[in-house]
Amino acid sequence: MLAAALLVGGILSLALGRTAGMYDDPAEGWVAVLCVLAVTAPLAVRRRQPAVVAVVVAAAFVLVGELRVPETLFANIALFMALYTVGAWDRNRARALWVRAGIVVAMFVWLLVAMFQAVTDPEGIEGFSNAGAFSPLVAYLLIQLLTNILYFAGAWWFGDHAWNAARERARTEHRGRLLVGERRRVEEQAVAIERLRLARELHDAVAHHVSMMGVQAAAARTVQASDPQQAALALEQVEDSAREAVDELHGLLSTLRESGTETHAASAVGSLSVERLPELVQQAADTGLTARFQVIGEPVRVPPLTSLNLYRICQEALTNVRKHAGTGAQVDVRLRYDADAVELEVADDGTGARRVLRRGTSGGLGLVGMRERVAADGGTLETGARGRGGYLVRARVPLGPRTGGAR
Repeated sequence: MLAAALLVGGILSLALGRTAGMYDDPAEGWVAVLCVLAVTAPLAVRRRQPAVVAVVVAAAFVLVGELRVPETLFANIALFMALYTVGAWDRNRARALWVRAGIVVAMFVWLLVAMFQAVTDPEGIEGFSNAGAFSPLVAYLLIQLLTNILYFAGAWWFGDHAWNAARERARTEHRGRLLVGERRRVEEQAVAIERLRLARELHDAVAHHVSMMGVQAAAARTVQASDPQQAALALEQVEDSAREAVDELHGLLSTLRESGTETHAASAVGSLSVERLPELVQQAADTGLTARFQVIGEPVRVPPLTSLNLYRICQEALTNVRKHAGTGAQVDVRLRYDADAVELEVADDGTGARRVLRRGTSGGLGLVGMRERVAADGGTLETGARGRGGYLVRARVPLGPRTGGAR
């Protein structure tokens, strides 16, 4: 498009120049047209081969001057655009530098030769010979020199500026793509974490209540014939456990419609916290366990999410006691407050240690969920068989900065 516009403009300027008598002996018409074509047509591929186009246009420009083609306006524009394109589009920056430098040096040599010929031509300086120390001839030569300096400097600077601006835009777009990718990864990670948290809550709530309902239903069936009143009481406990499970599930499902902040995560399941551990231990005792609860140290405020995690760990540990140690087992639950941490310990004297270990190593979610909860609070988790029989779960969570991990 640019090449076609310059070609049309160059031919029009050529016709006007011949009419105005720009030169006494101008080039023949067909020669002049070919010269204008040579200086403008290569610009059609200037972005594909900027260095080659610049050299060809520069050579054609010199030819236009030497053959006295009466057209300079569009030829100057064509040379300017060729030099600009080298600076703006040539990816080989060393080649762009040397091609432009070579063209500029060649043009100034040609200009100096032309100026020298003008100064040494008696007919050319006849009108300036008596003009004084700073003659009009000198002024004319200085104007020519200054004009060419500004011309080539402008083409050079604008080309480099366009190249640098394009590189900066490319870097900005690249950074933008990286940020978009990182944002998507963060969003995916947040979704995965939220799913994991919900899965953990669902497992802990459902496993605990279903386990209790199973024990209570079995007890009701056992005494149904001999003690109908006790069976009815056990069935009421089944009903209560089912109601609590539904309430907790409703709270969990509400998190799918709300923001995923820690405060909301803790409040989504109601008021489950370390303050309700005595109630949890009493529920375990109601199912046949010999359960005792003890608080050691001066109670302090525990963050809501940490408090919920400790409650769930105790809940899962008691569920495991019922599953693997039997309903007649004795279990001790201790909540210990230290200066910088809170520790929960659940220990039973049953025979279920070997079974729990086997289940934990075969993909069970209970111990995995405990570790995830403790790790989320920067604490430590100890699980394993006790030396004198039974099983121990000990979770220690710092109340200050979060450091550490589950083990």
